[in-house]
Amino acid sequence: MAKAKPITGLDVQAPTGKNARVIARTRLDEMYNWSDSVDSPYSVRELHNLRIAAKRLRYTLEIFEDFLPQDCKPVVKELEQIQEELGQLHDSDVLIALLRLCLGSQEGPLDQQAVSSTKNKQGNAQPFLRPELVAELLDPSAVPTAEQRYGLEQLLRKQQQIREEQYHAFRKHWYRLQEQDFRRSILAALDKEAVAA
Repeated sequence: MAKAKPITGLDVQAPTGKNARVIARTRLDEMYNWSDSVDSPYSVRELHNLRIAAKRLRYTLEIFEDFLPQDCKPVVKELEQIQEELGQLHDSDVLIALLRLCLGSQEGPLDQQAVSSTKNKQGNAQPFLRPELVAELLDPSAVPTAEQRYGLEQLLRKQQQIREEQYHAFRKHWYRLQEQDFRRSILAALDKEAVAA
């Protein structure tokens, strides 16, 4: 998970609403820093980081809702939907990786796509699955029967189909928001008259 972008430019003497806007703008920039991954359906870690960034922005708007313009409220609903869509997508990614790992461990060489390290934006390699979980799934005493293997293969195919549908639903929602100039509308909402702090 990507670290939160540090907040700069806060003024301890300023009204809460002013500082809330600074934080929200930083979180908005953070979210859009991950937006390049929207068109990369298998950028698993990057899409997850986009979800985390959307969550941070959403929580910022919720925490400071009493100090921000009312126009920020509809933004929270959209961010909640983005977060939900990407959360479901990530759950599918984890399940698919686990299923590939279970199936791959019985065929000799491990399916590299299931457990390969990914790199975050800082270039640091991070395992997709926890090493302890991988070790447990690779336990040779837990070999599935032919019937269980068939079931795992069917589940894998079904989950891949579900994931594809989830990705397309998210992407469609994202681009609908971009057609409405979502980023600009959030900035415009933040620029409206401050609520008394």
